[in-house]
Amino acid sequence: MGSPDHRVPEREEGNHPYREEEMSEHHRILGEARGEPLPAGSVGIRVRIPLSGCPSRRWSRDLSARLSNELVGHDAVGHLRLNDIVQGDQLVLDGVEASEAPALAEALGRAVEATNEACPDEAERTSNVARGDAQAIAHQVTPRTS
Repeated sequence: MGSPDHRVPEREEGNHPYREEEMSEHHRILGEARGEPLPAGSVGIRVRIPLSGCPSRRWSRDLSARLSNELVGHDAVGHLRLNDIVQGDQLVLDGVEASEAPALAEALGRAVEATNEACPDEAERTSNVARGDAQAIAHQVTPRTS
């Protein structure tokens, strides 16, 4: 009885070796924002907004940059923290002031839309080998039992 073939499959011509399947990344705001008070001495409030999934770091960084650009020139955004606004499946904005809330809503909507349009239909390199290749190598390491 011959042993099964456990060779790592060859990649198709033109495929990047570190990409899973190629897909675009799109997220949308799912519902109402929820406000929370911040500790005494802080300015503004914390706003949590549900998203349609957990965005990648690339999408999150892009959204933060686009929202920052959208808010340039607005008066009451000096206390708004825009780094790391994507936390899991939520947007979390600290330092939101009442006077800027309506403009922030519009800017956030434009930033999410622009981020979705800007993220190309290709996966960001997130691992050193494709999942299928890792599984094929791991299969070779599995001890054979009699």
